[in-house]
Amino acid sequence: MATGVDLAVLVGLQASGKSTFYERCLSDRYALVGKDLFPRGARNKQQRQMRLVAEHLAAGRPVAVDNTNPSPEEWGPLVEVAHAHGATATAYWFPPDVTGSLRRNAAREARERVPDVGVLATLKRLREPTAADGFDAVREVRFDGRGAFEVRR
Repeated sequence: MATGVDLAVLVGLQASGKSTFYERCLSDRYALVGKDLFPRGARNKQQRQMRLVAEHLAAGRPVAVDNTNPSPEEWGPLVEVAHAHGATATAYWFPPDVTGSLRRNAAREARERVPDVGVLATLKRLREPTAADGFDAVREVRFDGRGAFEVRR
């Protein structure tokens, strides 16, 4: 019962380029959901995120989830909701570049900056997604060195 609708799950460290990639490459086709979009003190961010994802998919809208999504604990429920709505689930994997992420993170405004220990904690949990995780496709995303992105299967 494929609907032609896709859920894009962005997977990578903080400051790895996920949000910029969304803006440049997906924003014209995909609605955006992410826990960072909720107010700082918001409760039940996971439940709210899952509800919004389900609402977009039920309405036939492709949706992208822009969080670190470092492991199956985070992306598993997203893949399940995509398939429950007849949508595909595509992982966009940003291989870790710890030095680059820490440098870009340090340049962020105070409120947007994540403590370095947070980036390193995510690194410990970060795992490359695969088709065995239920994804219909996995794309590797890297900076191309010219201010854009290179996406590989």
